[in-house]
Amino acid sequence: MPCQYYYILFQLYYFRKSQHRYYDEKINLYIYIMIIKILDILRIVIVCLAFFFGYKIGFAHGYDPVPQLHFMIPLIITAISGISGIEGLAFGKKSAEMKGFEEGSNYQRQSAIALLSYACIAIFVYFINWGIKAELTILFAFLFFLVFSGLNHAVDAVRRKNYKWQNINRPFITLILITGLIYPVVMALRQL
Repeated sequence: MPCQYYYILFQLYYFRKSQHRYYDEKINLYIYIMIIKILDILRIVIVCLAFFFGYKIGFAHGYDPVPQLHFMIPLIITAISGISGIEGLAFGKKSAEMKGFEEGSNYQRQSAIALLSYACIAIFVYFINWGIKAELTILFAFLFFLVFSGLNHAVDAVRRKNYKWQNINRPFITLILITGLIYPVVMALRQL
């Protein structure tokens, strides 16, 4: 009888331990998903704030697009590419799964590093104060990346029927971003 008692306790302990590991994995998965969604929201909120305060700065005394873009460009690039780069490096596997892309590829890590480089250069240009030409240069390079990335996501949605939100929002958000930047960029180019 005592041997059976210990055997039952052992089985209960082992079952509890294996279930505990299962629930820990589930909790970690939900935490990763929640963090990735928070990063998505954070990107959008920071860009919206950059537009709000940027236009406020631009229209403070008449209209001057240079201080507006000087404020907006590093914030927008850092919010989008910096957070995306960190997300790609820290949560790359889960992020790719949520977008419907292949997971854990070297290309994915390389793209995350490239995104971080956009953010680093935008911050560097801002603090070194190289002027509006340097800021517009990094903005144009970043926008070209976003346009081609948006096209890639749109083609993926059509070819592979990948209609996940993480995949199909890129072309639309890129168009909204470019639309909001057209006026200050054109006005800044006219001043050069």
